[in-house]
Amino acid sequence: MTDPRRNIPRTDALLSSFAYAVGELGTATVKAAIVAAQQRARAGEIAPSEVASAVAAALPAGPRRVINATGVVVHTNLGRAPLSPAARAAIDAAAGTTDVEFDLATGARARRGRSALAALAEAVPDAGGVHVVNNNAAALLLCALAFAPGREIVISRGELVEIGDGFRIPELLRSTGARLHEVGTTNRVHPRDYADAVGPSTGFILKVHPSNFEVTGFTSTVDIAELTGFGVPVIADIGSGLLAPHPLLPDEPDAATALRAGANLVTASGDKLLGGPQAGLLLGDADLVERLRRHPAARALRVDKLTLAALEATLRGPLPPVRQALEAPVEALFERASALSTLLRNAGISADAVRCVAAVGGGGAPGVELPSAAVSLPAEYAESLRLSETPVVGRIERGRCLLDLRTVHDDSLLLQAVLGC
Repeated sequence: MTDPRRNIPRTDALLSSFAYAVGELGTATVKAAIVAAQQRARAGEIAPSEVASAVAAALPAGPRRVINATGVVVHTNLGRAPLSPAARAAIDAAAGTTDVEFDLATGARARRGRSALAALAEAVPDAGGVHVVNNNAAALLLCALAFAPGREIVISRGELVEIGDGFRIPELLRSTGARLHEVGTTNRVHPRDYADAVGPSTGFILKVHPSNFEVTGFTSTVDIAELTGFGVPVIADIGSGLLAPHPLLPDEPDAATALRAGANLVTASGDKLLGGPQAGLLLGDADLVERLRRHPAARALRVDKLTLAALEATLRGPLPPVRQALEAPVEALFERASALSTLLRNAGISADAVRCVAAVGGGGAPGVELPSAAVSLPAEYAESLRLSETPVVGRIERGRCLLDLRTVHDDSLLLQAVLGC
């Protein structure tokens, strides 16, 4: 009788199969995982046919490139905004020695990230000053530390937002030693509510855009322009990072409009609708921005050279992938879906081009539906695609696996992944 252990894959064959992992992790790490899996097979803990799967499960799981076919343009679980080729090239250049804080003309120290800050200032000319920290929550945190320690922040009850992973804006602000003075009700707030709340202990009025939910029906809010006459700074958290109005998102607040309406400071994210790296953008009155920049906590919240490089390239370079996905014509998407479906059917796969609806995502424009098109596959493809060498994440809808092309930027790579299943 043949010993089943003879069927255990050889080490050299497994190393060849995991060549991509060897390139990322090194031969020693991959070989150790292979030997451990082979020993488990020899001990009868797993079948010889399961050795490769055991190796894959044992290898360190670093970030992997994933094809976003969900139809959610800014998908938080998939890293939010995919960076443009220009931003990736900028990161590669900045990864080595760079002039992030050095003036090559004079040979002297220079302001950190000055060219990225200049690009941001050019993109939002209504801002007297600009600053960048590591995310939007950090931007709000710095504002509270600088302008409201031991003082009050006036905010509408309808804007006490919970963001991702259970983090809540009220708790973030209270952690700085500030007190919240809540005004209005969940669904309605009026200018007189703010007028009654503002006093000698007020640090600033905070207006938070409830970007990840909608309140409809018997509601009322107060515009930024109506908050500017109370003698205290008005800070607007617009969230999604839209720097100027966009015709597809008429109800999404943008930095330029908020500043023109009278906001003294605007905070926003860099990795959502702007389409850049994770960053917190601070734009507004020059003197307030300078106070933020000089605050001791600013050092702890500052961004690294890679973020600055990617942000500048996003601002100065061609349209980033997020904007491309947002603005892609639906008929062009359907033509792509039809072409891919034809190729897949020729390969014997049940595939169809279908019309569907995509979403903005990232806590932005929750009520906006984006007409889209997808490749429809049997539902069982969803798991196989997620576990493929280049994982593809789609969505299940009406018993089919949909690969929404509004968020896919490489059709040939998607085709290879499906054929590989």
